Amino acid sequence: MTLFTALFSHYRCHPMQLAALALMIVLATTLWTGVSHLTDLARASLAQSEQAVAGRQQVVREDQKAVTVSDFVRLRRQGLCVMPWLEVQRPAPDGRVIGVDPFAGACFGDDVPGQARDDLLKGHPFLDISEASELVRQGYPARLTLLVAEDMPAGDLPAGYRIRSFSMGPDTGELGESFLLNLDALGLLVLLITALLVRSVYLLGLAQRRESFALLERFGVPAASVRWWLLIELTVLTTLCVVPGIWLGRWLASALGSGFGEAMERLFDAPLYAVQTDDLLWPALVMALVVLAACFADTLKPRWRIAPGSRNYRHLLVVLLLAGLTTVTLTTTLIWLFTGITVVFVALGLLTPLVLSGLAGRQARRSGDVVRQWRLRELSVLFRRLALPVVALQFAVAMVLAIQALVTTFEDTFEAWLGQRLAAELYVEVPEGESSRAAVAALSALEGLGDWHLVQRGKVRVGGVEGAGRDSEPVATDLFAISPIGPLVDGWELLSAAPGAWSQLAKGNGVMVNEQLARRQGFQPGDEMFISVGGNSLRLPVVGVYADYGRPAGEVLLAGDHLPGAYSPAFESFSINTGSLPVAQIEQALTSAWDTEKPVIRDNESIRSLASAVFDQTFLLTRAITLLTLALAAGSLLMMGWVFFTTRAWYFRLLSVWGMSRAEVAGQLYRLAMVLTGALALMALPLGIWLTWVLVSRINPLAFGWSLPMTVYPGFWLEMAVLCLAIGGCIALLMRRQLTGQVPPPEFAIGARGGER
Repeated sequence: MTLFTALFSHYRCHPMQLAALALMIVLATTLWTGVSHLTDLARASLAQSEQAVAGRQQVVREDQKAVTVSDFVRLRRQGLCVMPWLEVQRPAPDGRVIGVDPFAGACFGDDVPGQARDDLLKGHPFLDISEASELVRQGYPARLTLLVAEDMPAGDLPAGYRIRSFSMGPDTGELGESFLLNLDALGLLVLLITALLVRSVYLLGLAQRRESFALLERFGVPAASVRWWLLIELTVLTTLCVVPGIWLGRWLASALGSGFGEAMERLFDAPLYAVQTDDLLWPALVMALVVLAACFADTLKPRWRIAPGSRNYRHLLVVLLLAGLTTVTLTTTLIWLFTGITVVFVALGLLTPLVLSGLAGRQARRSGDVVRQWRLRELSVLFRRLALPVVALQFAVAMVLAIQALVTTFEDTFEAWLGQRLAAELYVEVPEGESSRAAVAALSALEGLGDWHLVQRGKVRVGGVEGAGRDSEPVATDLFAISPIGPLVDGWELLSAAPGAWSQLAKGNGVMVNEQLARRQGFQPGDEMFISVGGNSLRLPVVGVYADYGRPAGEVLLAGDHLPGAYSPAFESFSINTGSLPVAQIEQALTSAWDTEKPVIRDNESIRSLASAVFDQTFLLTRAITLLTLALAAGSLLMMGWVFFTTRAWYFRLLSVWGMSRAEVAGQLYRLAMVLTGALALMALPLGIWLTWVLVSRINPLAFGWSLPMTVYPGFWLEMAVLCLAIGGCIALLMRRQLTGQVPPPEFAIGARGGER
């Protein structure tokens, strides 16, 4: 018999353990690969969208008329690289489609807009322009845009045409990047949890193989040879399991990618392009290294290490925990923030089993009831011997609590913020070269018109008052001016405000700043600031700070009525409520004011409905991954509990010898399992709340300059507690089944290696 045969004979006797270890590696690889692949795909799409759509240019007519097919033909005949982009808006649930011409887009080369290449037309949302034209003939509203390369000089265009920027979808800036950053953090946490689960299954097998290792040592086999063969064994098993895991992870990503991709495109202005990411080597290497490191971490322990469970060991863990919490709270850099989070998780992972075991042991010593004392001591043993799956389930429950709060907060916050920004029914952009004053006069003359205001955007320079503890050097900042200040905006919820903030703003006696500028420059309500606008310098107090999610830039909000007359805005638009007037009458008034063709009027409610309808799809991936991780951790604890209790079935039968009926023994096992998983739910709750706070109040502000409100959901806590108790019930049921079989007792009390009494 060879050494390998002797070692592998354990799995011939216990094939379920080999299957469990292999299944754990496959599922761990699947889960992590799915998250990382889809995140990489979305991030690559974000990078491409800056060049493909968000950063595009379009050709417009100088006479303000809409471009037509004749314009396209004329420009193409002059040798210009122009591609038609036909947006057709269909009612829900069909939604918008985009018609493109792959032949016209050939001149763009690899920089083709959207998915306009012939081999990438997938039917939704991109269609061949002939199919989109057929929808137009059926009566659906459409808009034709002529896209040109970003580097095309304006001088190449014939007379009567000019170049303008082009984008599509509501601009939510870095909300997409924020979502992907949180998804990255989720992926790292998934990797940590799966490493704990793989290690727990592997160490259980090693515990049951100790007798065979001792026997080999008696026959003269060096311990180093055994370790090398174990490393080879695990390497081969990992290699065989990682490959199908990666394939399943790619399948998971593709299954969730369609809805996720549509949401990224619609919501974050970031189409999920057909990015080629077929490199399978690096995810295989990462997962293989994680598995090997998790299973052989014991060999990396220093010889001077403190004995686990000792008082110095616990003190060291407490110091690490406090250091991690302090780092997370005080750091101003992302790298140290993630380092602090890692330290907190490591310290908690090592400390939790010790704390739970110690509490159970202390209660056992204080108890005068023999049966309760036995149950508490057994619970203390369980927390020590099932430490890894216990910690993994704790982390998984905490992660689900945090991600659920994050997702729900994102949804609620985005809905409220979008409702504020799109409060008006109609959005009308002032054509370039036209006067907003003429439109203001025309709208003011319409009787029955609802609330409306003019929005002016541009650049100003702002600085703090010297001696106020802030940098007084003026910095370039975005301007957001509204006139008049009315019901469309004065209902906004402000993060902080002075008394009568909106009335002070409307009178021109104050200014509001967005959260980004307030954080960056330290402005608070009551502080004074200088604003250089239109050649004039204004000194105004800050009367409010408003949320501006998804944008990294600072912004000041002024009353447009009090802007200097010399100021020339870069962009102007109207937000209008129709009131009792039909849209056609408003359109006619604006057409007359600008003496042009029909202005482009967008329905804000349709934009808001579109974003809201796909927002749930955006977080489908997050919810699916968190629930799969929870299921994986719960399954691991279930499996580990089953195997572990199998080794102690003889011990539980002693309860019958001591006078308990079988029903009473089963009741004790149920109480054991319920307390085990119930304690995990309690330990996971503060960790989940803390992790929620880190995601919304630390990661986002450091990465993007804005934070989300901290919201908790006790109803979901109850759901997780019920789920943990259900897991405990399943463990108890399996434990009860072990009592019905015939398991011979060990020759010695400690021979089971299940083993403490």
